[in-house]
Formats: sequence, structure tokens, C-alpha cells
Amino acid sequence: MADLTLYHISPSRSLLALWMLEEVGAEYEVRVLSTERDEQREPAYLAVNPMGKVPALAHEGTVITEAAAICAYLADAFPDAGLAVPIGTPARGVYYKWLFFGPSCFEPAVIDRMLKRAGGPRGGGGSAGATPTPRSASSRRRSATDPSSWATASPRQTS
Repeated sequence: MADLTLYHISPSRSLLALWMLEEVGAEYEVRVLSTERDEQREPAYLAVNPMGKVPALAHEGTVITEAAAICAYLADAFPDAGLAVPIGTPARGVYYKWLFFGPSCFEPAVIDRMLKRAGGPRGGGGSAGATPTPRSASSRRRSATDPSSWATASPRQTS
């Protein structure tokens, strides 16, 4: 049995972790979950990842979730693969930038486009280069706790 177990649903972001496992050349096991049977919400999987999401990677008693975190972890755990920039070098910051750019910047933009959402950093959320109108603390708290505003909120939003 392999020390690495990837919990996977296809298609999903767990494909990135599966690809990374191939790149590092480690032996691993894949446990494919079925969304049709809601296996990601069963107690057995929730014991692995209480958020009920994939990917999740179990390695020597530790569980890592989130595709970018799994990729960073595997690159560091298997240095012979040569996929990580060495810790302590200035280039490590650029490595992190591109590692996290996809899930933090690119994917939300793609989803906004796919769902035909208005706004965004350069879209209908205000004029480019305009100074944002200050918002009260209570207004910021309301938008931070209102799930309906999470998908469309941007730093320039002035509601």
C-alpha cells in the first residue's frame, strides 16, 4: 500500500493533484468518490476532509487539502523531482505567485465569465483608476457576512 492517498472526483480540481503525483514519481493510491452517490458528504470522507471537498491528500498521517497546497507540499516532499524553487531563495516568491495565481485569480475570473457575472476588477464595478468611496465598518461587516455578495464583491465595490 502506498503512503500517499489522493481522494479524487472526476472532473474536478483534484486532477491537478493527480497530475502532480505523476510528476513527482511517487507511488500513490487514488480513491475515486462519486458525486452521484454524494460520497464526499458521507461520514467516512468527512473524517478525512470535514469540508467535504476534493482534492484531499493523505500522507503519513497528515491530510492536505486544496489543489495548490497539495502541489506545493508534493514539490517540497519529493525534492528529487526538481519541481520546487529552493526555500530561502528570492525566486521562491515568484514560484508562489504563479502557484497560487490560478486558483486565486484566474479561476474566479473564468467562473465570472462562465456565469456571465458583471463587474470584476476592471469591469462594471466602477471606473478604472477611480478612487473608491470609503465605506463604513458596519457596511463592510454586512457585505463580509452576506453570502449573496461574496461572488461579486471586489475591492472597488462601494456599496
